[in-house]
Amino acid sequence: MQHTSFEQQSQNAEAQSQHPFENEEPISEPQAEASASTPSDWLAILRRYWGYPAFRSIQLSIIESISAGHDTLGLMPTGGGKSLTFQVPTMGMEGMCIVVTPLIALMKDQVQNLRRRGIPAEAVYAGLSRAEVVQRLDNAIFGAYKFLYVSPERLATSLFQSKLRGMKVCLITVDEAHCISQWGYDFRPHYLQIATIRNLLPNIPILALTATATPLVVKDIQEKLDFRNGQVFRMSFERPNLHYIVRQAEDKIEQLIHILRSVPGSAIVYTRSRKRTREVAEILNQSGLPALYYHAGLTSLDKDMRQLSWQSDETRIMVATNAFGMGIDKPDVRLVVHIDVPDSLEAYYQEAGRGGRDGAVSYAVLLYNRSDIQKLNTRLSQTFPERSYIRRVYSDLASFYQIAEGDAEGRTFDFDIDRFCRVFKHFPVVLVSALNLLTRAGYIHFSLEGETGSRIMFLVRRDELYGVDYLDAHEERVLNALLRTHCGFFSDYVPVEEDRIAEECHLTREEVYDKLRHMTQLRVVNYIPGKSVPQITYISRRIDSDLVEISPDIYERRLEQYKARIDSMLGYFTQTDTCRSRYILHYFADEGPDCGYCDVCISREEHIQSLSAEKKVKSAEAYLLDFLASIHKEEITTLNNQEDGEKNEQGSTRSCTLSQLQQSGYPAEILQRAIQHLTEQGKIRYEGFTLELL
Repeated sequence: MQHTSFEQQSQNAEAQSQHPFENEEPISEPQAEASASTPSDWLAILRRYWGYPAFRSIQLSIIESISAGHDTLGLMPTGGGKSLTFQVPTMGMEGMCIVVTPLIALMKDQVQNLRRRGIPAEAVYAGLSRAEVVQRLDNAIFGAYKFLYVSPERLATSLFQSKLRGMKVCLITVDEAHCISQWGYDFRPHYLQIATIRNLLPNIPILALTATATPLVVKDIQEKLDFRNGQVFRMSFERPNLHYIVRQAEDKIEQLIHILRSVPGSAIVYTRSRKRTREVAEILNQSGLPALYYHAGLTSLDKDMRQLSWQSDETRIMVATNAFGMGIDKPDVRLVVHIDVPDSLEAYYQEAGRGGRDGAVSYAVLLYNRSDIQKLNTRLSQTFPERSYIRRVYSDLASFYQIAEGDAEGRTFDFDIDRFCRVFKHFPVVLVSALNLLTRAGYIHFSLEGETGSRIMFLVRRDELYGVDYLDAHEERVLNALLRTHCGFFSDYVPVEEDRIAEECHLTREEVYDKLRHMTQLRVVNYIPGKSVPQITYISRRIDSDLVEISPDIYERRLEQYKARIDSMLGYFTQTDTCRSRYILHYFADEGPDCGYCDVCISREEHIQSLSAEKKVKSAEAYLLDFLASIHKEEITTLNNQEDGEKNEQGSTRSCTLSQLQQSGYPAEILQRAIQHLTEQGKIRYEGFTLELL
């Protein structure tokens, strides 16, 4: 990979920043809705831009909290409509919303979705040239956007912080907010930079959003973000239309084919490796089940085309790694199958939750066999290699890129994992874990989904363009759009966005791609399509590997947390006593009744039917005591001005209502007798349709 010198980058950026709109049509400043402050105002914005008739669940409560200037934390599960909680209020406020998110794919998807609705938005992330970053930040200063999406790594740069002072910001949104907490399952050190940004904009409210946070993480998020006059809102994690099924299967492929033939409709099949996605997709196609595979190693064009085919129902099944799903809005997924076991319930809940977002019945199926238990335990050592190995990886990186001590700060390199492993004798899985730990420690930033954007340079001189008369009408439109929206093509390669050109020309992205390739063949331009490759960015200057420190917070404490998550995942698919849905809710400090539809509930109901009346009563008594014992009252809905993690508890007793027992599988008369016996024994109290454990 060739690297432009820092001096040359700075000169190019400076020259471009002086005329950020050169050869571009003027960008009209987005206007906020007039005096949006009431529920009817917010509803009008929702209907105008998004076409929804009403808000869902806690969306309006969060919006009202933000508009009142409160720092706000929203706990919303996958598919809960998080984006609207900051997009709607921003459209009713003067200024721009800065959205911090670690997911480049999600950034791009949301920017495109906003643009399609006529809302100006842009993203700044790793992989862009300095000139591109400068231009986009300058445009933000001039009021060109309502939304600026930023990766957490960018927040730490002096360039971003200096430009931030000139921006008119009305809201800071932190997506995946659990990443700021050392107790979260995906802690990222760069998220700590958000506090610095907060200090630069002290009077701007902050909205933190996450789908997976325990009470400890909730408290830590508020502390790390220096919440002022903060409020917390929580949605239930219960998904009553999503039926959880666990099946033990020695031949997972055979079971998968059976399930796909039994459950009609759109489906996602999750695997843990890129190779396995391709293998499984091939088997499914050979079995007459149309399938595509998807992983982070595909080109951007391949990803887009496969995603489009699946979303438009041209292809029924997508076989994918966890790289697929973020930001993808397909409400009618009827089936999500995991043929490899995830290493945490957080990951499983998010991935399974992509089914049934339209509210119709859908199935989340987990297939496992005896080897999966051993594989989960093995992941501990793979995910947390010895510190000596981590330092070796850091040293090998310097040798790989020929980096001297004190050099490389801020530089980004394409990372050929296969070649690196061959040269230095590394095992890929353990290597990636070491790189992730170096990332958390703040030495580098490693991304498996790093992208090099598409680039174009003209091969004919400007004065020769007028003699080019062999292009078709669409190619001429593409050429004119390039000249209108970009500059510098005649002297250097210029980054371009196919989506933007497609919008200008009223063509599809695929049509723009074909026209650019054809013009390359004609020697009018040289078009280099973007590609998705892993990348390494040096956050700080390279140091001697012996000086690399991996703190206990990053290593030992996270090792303990990881082991606890693995144990919870093992418990989920090996236990057969607790409703699958209730098991997941309990993990997230949420409560709910038995679902009545998972494999555990169905098996329990079948077992109950086989018992005598007296045994049914005894079984119901044991169930009631277990159910009440599992309930914990650590509700965190709408906490106002709480200090030191105090909770506005809804009660400290372990209790439930009769309605919560409707899906238990026990007949009403059996439950009645069990409640009477337990009451007489002084084990529970029954009062006002409520059962309370004594």
